[in-house]
Amino acid sequence: MLPCNTTIMSSRLLGSARPLGKYVCRSQQVMVPGWRAASTQTQMKVNVPETVVSTLPNGMRVATESLGSPTCTVGLWVDVGSRYETAKNNGAAHFLEHMFFKGTGKRSRTQLELEVENMGAHLNAYTSRETTVFYAKCLSSDVEKAMDILSDIIQSSKLDEQDIERERDVILREMEEVETNMQEVIFDHLHATAFQGTPLGRTILGPTQNIKSLSKLDLTNFIKTHYTPSRFVLAGAGGIDHQQMKDLGEKYFGNLGKTEESSLQKDLSFMEPCRFTGGDVRVRDDFMPLCHVAMAVETCGWKDPDNIPLLIANMAVGNWDRSMMGGKDLASRLAVKFVSNPAAHSFMSFNTSYSDTGLWGAYFIGEGKQMMQITDCVISEWVRLCHMITDQEVERAKNVLKASTRQSLDGTTPICEDIGRQMLAYGRRVPLEEMEYRIDAITPQKVKDVCSKYIYDRCPALAAVGPTGAVPDYASLRSEFYWIRY
Repeated sequence: MLPCNTTIMSSRLLGSARPLGKYVCRSQQVMVPGWRAASTQTQMKVNVPETVVSTLPNGMRVATESLGSPTCTVGLWVDVGSRYETAKNNGAAHFLEHMFFKGTGKRSRTQLELEVENMGAHLNAYTSRETTVFYAKCLSSDVEKAMDILSDIIQSSKLDEQDIERERDVILREMEEVETNMQEVIFDHLHATAFQGTPLGRTILGPTQNIKSLSKLDLTNFIKTHYTPSRFVLAGAGGIDHQQMKDLGEKYFGNLGKTEESSLQKDLSFMEPCRFTGGDVRVRDDFMPLCHVAMAVETCGWKDPDNIPLLIANMAVGNWDRSMMGGKDLASRLAVKFVSNPAAHSFMSFNTSYSDTGLWGAYFIGEGKQMMQITDCVISEWVRLCHMITDQEVERAKNVLKASTRQSLDGTTPICEDIGRQMLAYGRRVPLEEMEYRIDAITPQKVKDVCSKYIYDRCPALAAVGPTGAVPDYASLRSEFYWIRY
């Protein structure tokens, strides 16, 4: 079977792509004979292996990182997701993700599955609010076969009427499964109240009535409008050669047609600005054993330099649940508060970035009667970051951020995902050394300033499900986002 996942959680969060001046290698230089040669050799190690980028004549970008491994991951990162939809066709991007695996003019669904299985490969896809991804993990010797399959499903899917009707039921069942995942439900509610009346406030799967009514014409129009070469990134990582990937890209995707400048401008106009409205939504169910709450403030997009201090603040808050060892000596101040409260079950901080906006906040779970105290603990910790975060906390958070960034790139698939995601977000791959340089450059005062900018005296968005009677009302929440000083 070809698994088909819907990614509703946020993508891996990296820092800003905006230059911070000339980048300097931070290796120590020893003033001895031959030090210039040694320095040059050290600098050559920065960003190795290199991410090589080319642009095909039709506007599609090809980005690869050769690791010399016997396996590789290749895929298509498309700058399209639920944010590009309207209220009428909301759910089309995810619907198409399903339909692309239902057979093409050259391969039936069964033939597609058998071909992938006979290669020993793994073919998958997912849809987010701003991105749709199709990728294959295979042996390095099967790169061309994988590219042939990817190009076939993207360009030659039949979109048969009978398959569309059958897939409606599949997606509706998937929606029922998503509704049992409380974390995904909470984050959908959070987006709906944070970005009311805008595309970011809509769900990725779309409303039930749209799934039942989307037609073949709706899907083909969505493809013609948004699946243009300039919005594709062909990414690869592992045992691959960049020139080979470039040649295969021209061979299998060259017939997509060259994107004209006027067409590109038309494409970009489809991304509506999404204003942050804030507010709260509460789904009260006193029969649920625990209350689930997600709370966030509006922050910045991927490219804003404030994103890195926000990531550091996010790491300083951290996460905790009852299965974790520790007590009053935990590094996270909020975790210490949660440990001392028997009604608190867990919390997870997050920083979700989009092209022009973002949400910074926490998702926490507790027993209904104590949710006022639990919520107060979270807000007081956020306000503390604006004024009293210590040098030690910032240093620890920076180390955790650097370590988690490197650890998340273990394998060809996460590296390929990182390449595709950053090419869409920044237009380039940010080297890990540059990312660490940016992290190290952030001072505790900078973290305080950025937190004050986005958290202090700001209107939050809140979503709560369960026994929500004790969750503070919105006016009370809002009043806690500043300190009254005498």
